[in-house]
Amino acid sequence: MKDLFGKAILDFQTNDSTEDLITETNISEADEMSVDYLFRSFSDMPKLEKKALQLCKGKILDVGCGAGSHALYLQEKGFDVTAIDISANAIKACKLRGLKNAKVQNVLDLNGGKFDTILLLMNGTGIFGTLAETSKYLQKLKSLLNPDGQVLIDSSDIIYMFDKEEDGSYSVPANGYYGELTFTVSYKNETDAPFPWLYLDYNTLQNAAHANGLQCELILEGKHFDYLAKLTL
Repeated sequence: MKDLFGKAILDFQTNDSTEDLITETNISEADEMSVDYLFRSFSDMPKLEKKALQLCKGKILDVGCGAGSHALYLQEKGFDVTAIDISANAIKACKLRGLKNAKVQNVLDLNGGKFDTILLLMNGTGIFGTLAETSKYLQKLKSLLNPDGQVLIDSSDIIYMFDKEEDGSYSVPANGYYGELTFTVSYKNETDAPFPWLYLDYNTLQNAAHANGLQCELILEGKHFDYLAKLTL
């Protein structure tokens, strides 16, 4: 991977002539994304993200922190927050923004220490990649929780992206789960290798959570098939 997503974040932070990111999936056309959206303040965040940040408590782990906007908000509120991302460029930008504890880290390889709140926002289920990998990630998150800890995670039911039949059913692929997408990111005339990215409808997340010994509670629903959920032991 060329880490183009992280490169765009670092370019924006260092004022190095940022261009829009171009994202494309196997079921959607190329779409432009302004990098400054990743640097938004609390007041500019969607209500699901605001709610998640308001529910944070204790020692916090921000998984897939990106440009670090959520972690920075929490740090400013006085929380002990650790921000991790697999993108070295994104973590560089986070440190330049003043994030005290940010590191290049895959959550699956994180050992030692437990947390009261684990955040996975901006389609937090995305990093699971596929439905088959979901249990592995949920077991890891479970192992990182303190006894009364919580995982705050958001996603979307992307059924609306498929054609609806007259009987109300949807034309989804016969093979696999319809929320399993292949993402491609382009930036400054370069394109990264495609990667799997998972959108989970709430019922599927709830079933997966229960299968892995976690409680799952629907906290808030957005206007566009999106939701925020809380997982607890």
